[in-house]
Amino acid sequence: MKNLYIVKHCEALGQESDAPLTDKGLKQANDLAAFFKDLRAEKIISSPYKRAVQTVEPLAKEMGIGIEVEDELKERILSEEAFSDWKDRLKMTFGDFDLKFKGGESSNEAKKRILGIIKKVINNEFENTIIVTYGNLMSLLLQHYNNSFDFEQSINLSNPDVYHIKITDHKVTQERIWNSDCINEIR
Repeated sequence: MKNLYIVKHCEALGQESDAPLTDKGLKQANDLAAFFKDLRAEKIISSPYKRAVQTVEPLAKEMGIGIEVEDELKERILSEEAFSDWKDRLKMTFGDFDLKFKGGESSNEAKKRILGIIKKVINNEFENTIIVTYGNLMSLLLQHYNNSFDFEQSINLSNPDVYHIKITDHKVTQERIWNSDCINEIR
């Protein structure tokens, strides 16, 4: 059995690769560490972007394990152009997984990246792995295992958010186990 905990990063100051977490995001990172305190995670994998690494640093420190940085978990680039209607264009990519805007990545290309990481995790010796990434990659992964996961659910992911994906004998289940509304539950 494999347990994958897919985490969308905490609140950040921007979208750039070096954008740090806000003060609220740093508090959320500590809340995530408290939420996961009883989990016996054996591996933590994160996007190289600062906001993703900062999201999981308190947890890694609490568990006494390192953070494996994986470039394949970096945020998906929709386009090299700035679109005022970016949300509409992103929605289009949920209807056409091969749609690709100038300088960007199609949904299928982005999904291939995260599925490559998942394949490595499934084939390693660890039972419990935490993976920190971004809403769009997370959504594409969730949609892969549950085709009813749609654009509306994607844009309603919170910062942070956590889904548990359990894989047993080629059966995959997924469940949302933490979102921004959970904060009151752990206090």
